Amino acid sequence: MPKITELLFDCDNTLVLSEELAFEACAELANEILAKHKIEDRFTGPQLLSNFVGQNFRGMMGGLQEKYEFTMESSELESFVKQEEDRVIATLERKAKPCVGANAELDKLAKSKRYGMAVVSSSALRRVQASLKKVDQDKYFPPDHIFSAATSLDTPTSKPNPAIYLHACKVIGKQPQECVAIEDSKSGTLSAVRAGIYVVAYVGSYDGKEKQTEMGELLKENGANVVMTDWSQFQECLSTIEKS
Repeated sequence: MPKITELLFDCDNTLVLSEELAFEACAELANEILAKHKIEDRFTGPQLLSNFVGQNFRGMMGGLQEKYEFTMESSELESFVKQEEDRVIATLERKAKPCVGANAELDKLAKSKRYGMAVVSSSALRRVQASLKKVDQDKYFPPDHIFSAATSLDTPTSKPNPAIYLHACKVIGKQPQECVAIEDSKSGTLSAVRAGIYVVAYVGSYDGKEKQTEMGELLKENGANVVMTDWSQFQECLSTIEKS
């Protein structure tokens, strides 16, 4: 196999504990949209997280439109996307925290200089940048190596579409087989796998050992090569992939 030279990190709940905060912030907006379209169901943040983890707001709204059989005009959707982005960023700037052990591992990797490092997220670029800055992780990633499926592509999309990973590889100048992605969700894992990238599944952000085991099995079923429950296991997981 080609030598691994690049690490591609998902952001939300992989580097930064942000998913719960983000879905909490966007639940009210999602419910406003449902009410506007005369749909009675309402969602809490945790319910949205359970249904749409790993997807951005645009992807979530696509799922809700399909589920409830309604259609949003493009201009309406883009207006709400901007509102959601602003609300989520304001919340993250107040409350975001790093995933346990992530900063220490990033520091080790940066000092080793063995790998290039980039962030590949479904979330809007402004949101990713705000999250990384809040938890002091922005210093580990070149500004032009932070990629957003919602912002960096000519046509916005969301994981599990592999487009953002393929775009990141092209910009960085790497073949997918030279890269390892670190992902916490099914949609993110599928995105990387479909791009031909090795995957370390991180399940440490899920509550409790039972849920972590369940998610680890799910991500392995969807193509993840190895599973870690804590960032202290990353070097071992990476070594397993490199030796395979």
